[in-house]
Amino acid sequence: MTIASRADIITIIKQMRSSQKFLNKFHKSKSKGFGLIEIIIGSAILTVSLIAISTYFQKSLQLSQDSGKTVQAGFLLEEGVEVVKFFRDTSWVNISGLTAGTSYYLQFDGTKWATTSSNVFVDGIFERKFVVDNVSRDANDDIVSSGGTNDADTKKATVSVSWLGRNGTTTKSISTYITNIF
Repeated sequence: MTIASRADIITIIKQMRSSQKFLNKFHKSKSKGFGLIEIIIGSAILTVSLIAISTYFQKSLQLSQDSGKTVQAGFLLEEGVEVVKFFRDTSWVNISGLTAGTSYYLQFDGTKWATTSSNVFVDGIFERKFVVDNVSRDANDDIVSSGGTNDADTKKATVSVSWLGRNGTTTKSISTYITNIF
Protein backbone atom coordinates (compact mmCIF):
# COMPACT_ATOMS: atom_id res chain seq x y z
CA MET A 1 0.00 0.00 0.00
CA THR A 2 1.39 3.33 -1.01
CA ILE A 3 0.53 6.57 0.55
CA ALA A 4 -0.11 9.43 -1.85
CA SER A 5 1.66 12.63 -1.26
CA ARG A 6 -0.14 15.71 -0.29
CA ALA A 7 0.56 17.27 -3.71
CA ASP A 8 -0.95 14.25 -5.49
CA ILE A 9 -4.12 14.50 -3.41
CA ILE A 10 -4.46 18.23 -4.14
CA THR A 11 -4.00 17.56 -7.89
CA ILE A 12 -6.67 14.84 -7.84
CA ILE A 13 -9.10 17.11 -5.96
CA LYS A 14 -8.51 19.96 -8.47
CA GLN A 15 -9.16 17.59 -11.38
CA MET A 16 -12.36 16.36 -9.76
CA ARG A 17 -13.54 19.93 -9.18
CA SER A 18 -12.84 20.98 -12.76
CA SER A 19 -14.62 17.87 -14.07
CA GLN A 20 -17.59 18.65 -11.84
CA LYS A 21 -17.72 22.25 -13.12
CA PHE A 22 -17.66 21.00 -16.72
CA LEU A 23 -20.47 18.54 -16.02
CA ASN A 24 -22.51 21.23 -14.23
CA LYS A 25 -22.14 23.61 -17.20
CA PHE A 26 -23.15 20.90 -19.67
CA HIS A 27 -26.10 19.82 -17.53
CA LYS A 28 -27.38 23.38 -17.02
CA SER A 29 -27.18 24.35 -20.68
CA LYS A 30 -28.92 21.12 -21.76
CA SER A 31 -31.61 21.63 -19.13
CA LYS A 32 -32.37 25.20 -20.34
CA GLY A 33 -32.72 24.10 -23.97
CA PHE A 34 -34.98 21.21 -23.10
CA GLY A 35 -37.26 23.58 -21.12
CA LEU A 36 -37.57 25.86 -24.14
CA ILE A 37 -38.55 22.92 -26.37
CA GLU A 38 -41.16 21.87 -23.83
CA ILE A 39 -42.60 25.40 -23.82
CA ILE A 40 -42.78 25.50 -27.63
CA ILE A 41 -44.45 22.07 -27.87
CA GLY A 42 -46.87 22.91 -25.05
CA SER A 43 -47.80 26.20 -26.71
CA ALA A 44 -48.37 24.45 -30.04
CA ILE A 45 -50.65 21.84 -28.42
CA LEU A 46 -52.57 24.56 -26.57
CA THR A 47 -52.97 26.64 -29.76
CA VAL A 48 -54.22 23.69 -31.80
CA SER A 49 -56.65 22.75 -29.02
CA LEU A 50 -58.04 26.28 -28.78
CA ILE A 51 -58.47 26.51 -32.55
CA ALA A 52 -60.30 23.16 -32.58
CA ILE A 53 -62.62 24.23 -29.76
CA SER A 54 -63.29 27.59 -31.45
CA THR A 55 -64.08 25.88 -34.77
CA TYR A 56 -66.43 23.46 -33.01
CA PHE A 57 -68.37 26.27 -31.33
CA GLN A 58 -68.53 28.29 -34.56
CA LYS A 59 -69.94 25.30 -36.48
CA SER A 60 -72.41 24.61 -33.64
CA LEU A 61 -73.61 28.22 -33.81
CA GLN A 62 -74.08 27.98 -37.60
CA LEU A 63 -76.06 24.74 -37.29
CA SER A 64 -78.17 26.26 -34.53
CA GLN A 65 -78.99 29.27 -36.72
CA ASP A 66 -79.85 27.00 -39.66
CA SER A 67 -82.13 24.91 -37.44
CA GLY A 68 -83.81 28.06 -36.16
CA LYS A 69 -84.55 29.20 -39.72
CA THR A 70 -85.92 25.78 -40.65
CA VAL A 71 -88.24 25.78 -37.61
CA GLN A 72 -89.37 29.34 -38.35
CA ALA A 73 -90.05 28.35 -41.98
CA GLY A 74 -92.20 25.47 -40.71
CA PHE A 75 -94.24 27.86 -38.59
CA LEU A 76 -94.63 30.23 -41.54
CA LEU A 77 -95.85 27.34 -43.71
CA GLU A 78 -98.42 26.35 -41.12
CA GLU A 79 -99.53 29.96 -40.72
CA GLY A 80 -99.82 30.30 -44.53
CA VAL A 81 -102.15 27.29 -44.73
CA GLU A 82 -104.23 28.69 -41.87
CA VAL A 83 -104.51 32.06 -43.66
CA VAL A 84 -105.68 30.36 -46.86
CA LYS A 85 -108.32 28.50 -44.80
CA PHE A 86 -109.27 31.81 -43.18
CA PHE A 87 -109.80 33.32 -46.66
CA ARG A 88 -112.00 30.34 -47.53
CA ASP A 89 -113.98 30.70 -44.28
CA THR A 90 -114.52 34.41 -44.92
CA SER A 91 -115.85 33.85 -48.44
CA TRP A 92 -115.29 31.15 -51.06
CA VAL A 93 -114.84 33.94 -53.62
CA ASN A 94 -111.55 34.80 -51.87
CA ILE A 95 -110.24 31.43 -53.10
CA SER A 96 -112.24 30.75 -56.27
CA GLY A 97 -111.59 34.29 -57.55
CA LEU A 98 -107.82 33.77 -57.60
CA THR A 99 -106.18 32.92 -60.92
CA ALA A 100 -105.06 29.27 -60.97
CA GLY A 101 -101.29 28.78 -61.15
CA THR A 102 -100.45 32.37 -60.14
CA SER A 103 -98.21 33.08 -57.15
CA TYR A 104 -99.75 35.24 -54.44
CA TYR A 105 -97.98 36.64 -51.39
CA LEU A 106 -99.53 37.01 -47.97
CA GLN A 107 -99.45 40.40 -46.32
CA PHE A 108 -100.49 41.24 -42.77
CA ASP A 109 -100.96 44.91 -41.87
CA GLY A 110 -101.43 44.33 -38.15
CA THR A 111 -105.19 43.85 -38.24
CA LYS A 112 -106.05 41.86 -41.37
CA TRP A 113 -104.59 39.52 -43.98
CA ALA A 114 -104.47 40.31 -47.68
CA THR A 115 -103.07 38.82 -50.86
CA THR A 116 -100.73 40.71 -53.14
CA SER A 117 -98.84 39.95 -56.32
CA SER A 118 -95.81 41.87 -54.99
CA ASN A 119 -93.14 39.94 -53.16
CA VAL A 120 -93.33 40.34 -49.38
CA PHE A 121 -90.46 39.21 -47.14
CA VAL A 122 -91.21 38.04 -43.61
CA ASP A 123 -88.61 39.35 -41.14
CA GLY A 124 -86.57 40.46 -44.17
CA ILE A 125 -85.48 36.83 -44.69
CA PHE A 126 -88.35 34.58 -45.72
CA GLU A 127 -90.36 34.75 -48.93
CA ARG A 128 -93.80 33.19 -48.44
CA LYS A 129 -96.19 32.64 -51.31
CA PHE A 130 -99.10 30.42 -52.21
CA VAL A 131 -100.54 29.09 -55.44
CA VAL A 132 -104.11 27.93 -55.96
CA ASP A 133 -104.71 25.26 -58.62
CA ASN A 134 -107.90 23.80 -60.04
CA VAL A 135 -108.86 20.27 -59.05
CA SER A 136 -110.29 17.65 -61.42
CA ARG A 137 -112.34 14.61 -60.47
CA ASP A 138 -113.07 11.40 -62.33
CA ALA A 139 -116.41 9.57 -62.65
CA ASN A 140 -115.93 8.06 -59.15
CA ASP A 141 -115.49 11.56 -57.67
CA ASP A 142 -111.79 10.86 -56.97
CA ILE A 143 -109.20 13.59 -57.50
CA VAL A 144 -107.10 13.00 -60.61
CA SER A 145 -103.99 14.80 -61.85
CA SER A 146 -105.13 14.90 -65.48
CA GLY A 147 -108.40 14.46 -67.27
CA GLY A 148 -111.65 14.38 -65.41
CA THR A 149 -114.07 17.20 -64.71
CA ASN A 150 -113.16 20.49 -63.03
CA ASP A 151 -114.48 20.67 -59.45
CA ALA A 152 -115.45 24.31 -58.87
CA ASP A 153 -115.85 23.73 -55.10
CA THR A 154 -112.35 22.32 -54.50
CA LYS A 155 -108.95 23.96 -54.99
CA LYS A 156 -105.43 22.76 -54.28
CA ALA A 157 -103.42 25.30 -52.29
CA THR A 158 -99.64 25.06 -52.14
CA VAL A 159 -97.82 27.31 -49.67
CA SER A 160 -94.05 27.78 -50.08
CA VAL A 161 -91.44 29.46 -47.91
CA SER A 162 -87.98 30.24 -49.29
CA TRP A 163 -84.91 31.78 -47.71
CA LEU A 164 -81.30 32.36 -48.66
CA GLY A 165 -78.74 30.43 -46.62
CA ARG A 166 -75.00 29.83 -46.82
CA ASN A 167 -75.45 26.99 -49.32
CA GLY A 168 -78.03 28.68 -51.55
CA THR A 169 -81.78 29.09 -51.46
CA THR A 170 -83.82 26.63 -49.42
CA THR A 171 -87.52 26.14 -50.16
CA LYS A 172 -90.08 24.25 -48.09
CA SER A 173 -93.64 23.76 -49.27
CA ILE A 174 -96.88 22.15 -48.20
CA SER A 175 -100.03 21.40 -50.20
CA THR A 176 -103.60 20.91 -49.10
CA TYR A 177 -107.05 20.79 -50.64
CA ILE A 178 -109.49 23.58 -49.83
CA THR A 179 -113.19 22.85 -50.19
CA ASN A 180 -116.14 25.22 -50.28
CA ILE A 181 -117.85 24.10 -47.07
CA PHE A 182 -120.37 26.97 -46.87
